[in-house]
Amino acid sequence: MSSLMQTYGRLPVTFSHGEGAYLFDTEGRRYLDALSGISVTNLGHAHPAVTEAIQQQAGRLLHTSNLYHIAAQEALADALTSVSGMETAFFCNSGAEANEAAIKLARLYGHQRGVDKPTVIVFENAFHGRTLATLSATGNRKIQAGFEPLVTGFTRAPLNDLAAVQQIAANNPDVVAVLVEPIQGEGGIRVAEQTFMQGLRELCDAHGWLLMLDEVQCGNGRAGHYFACQGMGVVPDVITTAKGLGNGVPIGACLAHGPAARVFKGGHHGSTYGGNPLACAAGLAVVNTIIKEGLAERATAAGAHLRQQLADGLQGCANLVELRGRGLMIGVQLHRDCGELVGQALAAGLLINVTAGNTIRLLPPLICSDAELDELAAGLITLIRGFD
Repeated sequence: MSSLMQTYGRLPVTFSHGEGAYLFDTEGRRYLDALSGISVTNLGHAHPAVTEAIQQQAGRLLHTSNLYHIAAQEALADALTSVSGMETAFFCNSGAEANEAAIKLARLYGHQRGVDKPTVIVFENAFHGRTLATLSATGNRKIQAGFEPLVTGFTRAPLNDLAAVQQIAANNPDVVAVLVEPIQGEGGIRVAEQTFMQGLRELCDAHGWLLMLDEVQCGNGRAGHYFACQGMGVVPDVITTAKGLGNGVPIGACLAHGPAARVFKGGHHGSTYGGNPLACAAGLAVVNTIIKEGLAERATAAGAHLRQQLADGLQGCANLVELRGRGLMIGVQLHRDCGELVGQALAAGLLINVTAGNTIRLLPPLICSDAELDELAAGLITLIRGFD
């Protein structure tokens, strides 16, 4: 019996190596990876640019701590602020930590404005992490259960309901920020409407709130722009990201713009490992590759191709409720819970995921060819049509 804490219901497979869009198990069987480690290996497996960056950096220096300047960290901060339009970056090790930094930043921002009990507006079905603060911000009662008392300072509204946010604004003078995913990943690939996002920006401007976007899953090229908000005509005050930023090397970032960029001072926040040379070398290789190879733009075309293949193949299918998403972040909602399809897909050589109970979540690597996407679509169509 494994000595691991049983926090995951693991599938009966162990992978030995990967190449591009494929993983290979210890028995030599090949699988098309349509999950990318939950939007992490956006460049696929064993990408040469990332491999070279890691190898070179590992041979020179792994860690010094943030008591000293780190050249790779400063270079990655410059690259991320340039591509995002933000001004400053704080590095950590995960998406939850990036969101934790954003929440702390919002609270400090509120206190600096004389708000004794700063409140952040969050949304139903959101997922922001599993630390106590990010768990409390998350709109999923199932993962909160058993961890009470939750952290206070959050108020919740339905996604895409601007009137509900306006109502909160009218009744809660302690609001200092809005935290929202432009595309809810764990919530079932729910896309925030452009008018809603722009309305949030206007409300934040009118009330002096921070607009903070959780792009942990939908950032780094996945949704068709480097950050999803760039396709929505919105410039936020804070962007959090992680997952695909290191292509498998743990790294997260909290990016800030305008007044938010100047909230944190010495001693306000920190991380022992955050922004270490190895993680930042990998991150810089990822950012440069996505930009150089036009992979965000590729995600738009590839996503449209995959959605069309699925729409054609599932036409008239009684099991299908809706196909939705943006770029290579696609949800296939079925009429009932379909978690059993994950195991069936594994047996068929496909790696998929089911979220929100009844939604197949597809997050294939941005480097997938049309032929690989066709392979994915064909296998998935067979599974869905056979599901009753």
